[in-house]
Amino acid sequence: MAQVHGRGARYGKAAAALGAAAALAAVAAAPATALTRTTEAAGGERYVALGDSYTSGPGIPQQTGGACARSSVNYPALTAKALHTRTFKDVSCSGATTDDMWRAQGANAPQLNALGKNTTLVTVGIGGNDIGFGDIIGTCAKLSLSDPAGDPCRKHYTAGGTDRLTAKIAETAPKIARVLKAVHHKAPHARVVVVGYPAIMPDNGVGCFPAVPIAAGDTSYLRDTEKRLNTMLKQQARKAHARYADTYTRTVGHDVCTPAADRWVEGLQPASPAAPFHPNAKGESAMARAVLTAVRGR
Repeated sequence: MAQVHGRGARYGKAAAALGAAAALAAVAAAPATALTRTTEAAGGERYVALGDSYTSGPGIPQQTGGACARSSVNYPALTAKALHTRTFKDVSCSGATTDDMWRAQGANAPQLNALGKNTTLVTVGIGGNDIGFGDIIGTCAKLSLSDPAGDPCRKHYTAGGTDRLTAKIAETAPKIARVLKAVHHKAPHARVVVVGYPAIMPDNGVGCFPAVPIAAGDTSYLRDTEKRLNTMLKQQARKAHARYADTYTRTVGHDVCTPAADRWVEGLQPASPAAPFHPNAKGESAMARAVLTAVRGR
């Protein structure tokens, strides 16, 4: 999600630090579902995927898109294949923030430029980098070394009586709203799906220090922070008359602390090709299933 989602340099920075988440507006739900299935059956979807590295899939073969680090089997590619799309553009880019919807990332054009009046489906996976999740993970990992049984990260971010991460999520909400408004404007006939973030930390328990260097008490803190981020994304999707793809529920039990064979989100030292603290190919596949469920209105 975040600078964990980084573009090559950004998620590399996070890993180094560790070393020590329309267009239903004009259409009622039932007609939208019928339209979706008709368009899908005809292979007529014109699909554009926007997002950060949880969308692009850095490290997962085969890689394309240069510094944007897109995988040929990321969830947009798998979704496009399942829908037999007429056209498909994946402009997701590692390290992207909401600002990168309007501005270029290196040689890559602003992501919103990929949309048009003929676009019929848009997925949006953004927000993690806006709260700085990569830097958060790095900070928590370093603090955890001094108190692995405690919650030094929680204490750090709540010092002074205010949870700065909760505040960051609140500050990101209007940015997500602005993105979705722009998507509807540029692709007025498209159905829009906001894609949440998958389960990174275990959904219960105290983690797996030192394999994943997060203190016992901070495992729940980071888990709850991600859940708050996903809740905000779901709320913004609802307000913008977009659908929400719940990738978290689908990936519970396949987090960074699960055995390698069952792991869909990699930890500090990936056992499968992927960036640290990012989905691997199985994780992207699970995310695609969640997106398809949302697209098909189920």
